[in-house]
Amino acid sequence: MKVYKIPPRVTTLIFDIDSTLYTNSAYAFEQIDCQVRAFAKERGISEDEARKMVNDYRKKYSLEHEGKKVSLGNTLLAFGISIEKSVKWRETLMEPSDYLTRDEKLIKKLTDLSSKYKMICVTNNPVFTARKTLEAIGISDFFKDIVGLDTCLKSKPAYEPFQTACKLTDSNPKECVAVGDRFDMDLSVPLELGMGGVLVNGVEDVYELNEILGGE
Repeated sequence: MKVYKIPPRVTTLIFDIDSTLYTNSAYAFEQIDCQVRAFAKERGISEDEARKMVNDYRKKYSLEHEGKKVSLGNTLLAFGISIEKSVKWRETLMEPSDYLTRDEKLIKKLTDLSSKYKMICVTNNPVFTARKTLEAIGISDFFKDIVGLDTCLKSKPAYEPFQTACKLTDSNPKECVAVGDRFDMDLSVPLELGMGGVLVNGVEDVYELNEILGGE
């Protein structure tokens, strides 16, 4: 875990979902690879060729942008796959319940956090897929709203998803804390907007969030 900033007054927590509110390496891999396989089929190339194209593009992007990472959605967009098509693939190809189970410890921790803060999720998956993920973990009821890839048709680290989260929760960005597992996607823009930011290595760090925020 790395704490970048905690505002003096915190009213709202903005959570990433995947590899933040759960830790499951197999599902993390499959979320990416199922789309790469779909891309291979779309292009009429082998799956290995598609994987190489995606990996090479992301490496090149990082080299040309001071080490910053690019989302899979924006990578596929560079290859002519629209955000709308990415949304459809993510909705039809991913089944969170095949990999994830109810997390009683997280439920207890979010119960504590929800008594003090407004909470919302911002994810690069569509709302439909994200909701199924939260349901599989057992935490859907904590999140009235989800800002997904299909909400703004913008992939993090765009500004719009985080600005939309503030509007939906009626929150001042300077009183928000973004929590996620990838700095470039989940924290860079929130920090630019004046929010706090906590980088986690997975759900194990989220279990400690109340203490990080100054709770008991």
